[in-house]
Amino acid sequence: MIEIVKTPGTHISYTTTKKNIILGADEDLSINLQNREKDEVVTIDICTDQNGELTMGAAAGLRYVAEIEIPARQYVETREKNKSYHEGADQSEYITKHEPVPFNIDLCTIRLWGLEE
Repeated sequence: MIEIVKTPGTHISYTTTKKNIILGADEDLSINLQNREKDEVVTIDICTDQNGELTMGAAAGLRYVAEIEIPARQYVETREKNKSYHEGADQSEYITKHEPVPFNIDLCTIRLWGLEE
């Protein structure tokens, strides 16, 4: 995972697996990033509420802690011979397929804001 520090100070701790990010020293919040990958960039705001609990989404939070960015899903384009094609048919001789590239958490970015003590 790419880490960018936005403001100085103490930052929230986190660990990653192949598809998850786990935030907080007590593993307070776990997010499956692979399940949230889409064909466009996905941004997830992580905040703390009035009780200091981690929340997803800026509307529910009081203080900004981190922002996670999942890049847009990538595809590999392949072409294969159309088995049902015959001369004069109203079909293409080749079929183009778009296969998704496997999710890679190392391409995701976390931006960290300093925590207020």
